Amino acid sequence: MPSSTLSPSSPAPSSPASAVADDQVQAVRAFNRFYTHKLGVLDQQLLKSPFSLSEARVLYELAHGDEQSAKEIGITLGLDAGYLSRIVQNFDESGLIARKPLPSDRRQVQLSLTAKGRQAFAKLERVTQDDVAAMLRPLRDEERSKLTGAMETIERLLAMPRAPSPRATLREPRPGDMGWVVQSHGALYASEYGFDSGFEALVAEIVAKYMTTYDGSRERCWIADIDGRPVGSVFLVKGGDDLAKLRLLLLDPAARGQGLGQRLVAECVSFARACGYRRMTLWTQSNLTAARKIYQSAGFKLVATEPHRSFGQNLIGETWERDL
Repeated sequence: MPSSTLSPSSPAPSSPASAVADDQVQAVRAFNRFYTHKLGVLDQQLLKSPFSLSEARVLYELAHGDEQSAKEIGITLGLDAGYLSRIVQNFDESGLIARKPLPSDRRQVQLSLTAKGRQAFAKLERVTQDDVAAMLRPLRDEERSKLTGAMETIERLLAMPRAPSPRATLREPRPGDMGWVVQSHGALYASEYGFDSGFEALVAEIVAKYMTTYDGSRERCWIADIDGRPVGSVFLVKGGDDLAKLRLLLLDPAARGQGLGQRLVAECVSFARACGYRRMTLWTQSNLTAARKIYQSAGFKLVATEPHRSFGQNLIGETWERDL
């Protein structure tokens, strides 16, 4: 993947959380890495289905609630209206949902699962149940009780009322976003890694090619948005009939620390699988440790390295791949 795939890894700006002991932060991060790997979130149930992570969340909401409007689901899940509209349209075309006007506001529609939709959700739910049961089965009864009790404690403590942090939504690009992608890559990599203007030029070239040769059936861009402001990006583009490329992963410093990089990469992997690609690849640099951890947790493996002189720096380029 082009160097523009790389994600800055320096810490986010100071915040109230900076008063927390570093060993406590590291302990939580270590647990998150372990638990994500244990559940196989990126390799198991959702990506064995035709649904992306966001689509599966919408399906869950529809299966567990009365008829809801698309607006209500978007608010609950923190999904951008345009992105949610595409999901609803796909579900409608696939015969998974039924739509009817909302009596109180006929501009809005109520959504409900059809029999086919409930069957699809039941299959997804069954796989998830089986996966969790398989994880718990080797434990003794008292060990399972300790485990679920600890989970309840974590949930209770983290759910205690606090001032909510703005949650990022993932949406399709809007006019001006592509310029933001180019400018943000250039500014962030210059300030954090000393990259020269050659890097911004490469990003501009990648973005221009994406815009002029865009294939909506097999390519996609996601923009992470907080309160109407773009704070992240990622692209999934064709590398061949069976090969997809992940490119231009970026996180604004203000958006780090909330798992947004993992969300962006997960959407790429899920979309690539749904498109029928068999492999994914990306190109990054060895010194971008935060990005490398994201790729590794998403199932990518390092397959090649090559020293090079680019962007005014001596770098070690890395090619990462994963099967779908």
